Amino acid sequence: MDLLPRIPSDRQFVNAYGDGGFRISGRHWMQPVLVFPACTLAWEVRGFSDMSLESLLPVFDAEPAVELLLVGCGTSIAYLPKDLRGAIRERGVVMEPLDTGAACRTYNLLMGEGRRVAAALIPV
Repeated sequence: MDLLPRIPSDRQFVNAYGDGGFRISGRHWMQPVLVFPACTLAWEVRGFSDMSLESLLPVFDAEPAVELLLVGCGTSIAYLPKDLRGAIRERGVVMEPLDTGAACRTYNLLMGEGRRVAAALIPV
């Protein structure tokens, strides 16, 4: 029995993380990134505390619409201020903070299942 889903070649998949960056579908990124099933974008934040509604505009503008945003907070889980969490929820996106490793693994699994997921990842 094959336990890993077959990932279509046109989908973004987190191959590796650590050492201050990521390898996503074979490309190296040495900065925070926003990962969607169809593309990966440089994320213009320096760290988790820089996250704002404005920094997440690509998530809200994505087509198809993102239902779940996994936030890789770095080495440990952190929580957004209540007003920012509420503003994200008002835009119809469920946000789940995780450590970056867990966010990468969860993104791969959900993306492989065809879910409308994105990941906002801070390097570790």
